[in-house]
Amino acid sequence: MTDEALENSPPRRSRAQLEAWVAEFEEEEHCIAGTITVAPQEDDGGDDTGLVILNPRNATESIFMRPRNYDDPVWEITMSGRPNELVMSVHDIASFAAELVIASNLCTFLQWKSLEWDRESGRRPDRQTA
Repeated sequence: MTDEALENSPPRRSRAQLEAWVAEFEEEEHCIAGTITVAPQEDDGGDDTGLVILNPRNATESIFMRPRNYDDPVWEITMSGRPNELVMSVHDIASFAAELVIASNLCTFLQWKSLEWDRESGRRPDRQTA
């Protein structure tokens, strides 16, 4: 990415920023059985933009959260694939379902924080509505 493109690009959230938002989410006392981490992820310019990962307690899948596209404020969730069938007890599936709700809540929280941060940064132009 050229210097000019970076200057005119929307702000990117750093790994440190995402870690602070995840800590804020966890401080709100969400009941999280698994673990949430922000893994290193470099963008085209070599900056560490981070990748939010929720590892459920009762499943081997990882749930990745990130903005849908570079210039898109909407976040999405990706679940890692499984090579084998997933067999769970009734209690484990209920726990996994609860963790999916937590993942959805976290992804919504990150999207809201991103929109708020974009607005406050002054670097993302306001879009006019018709």
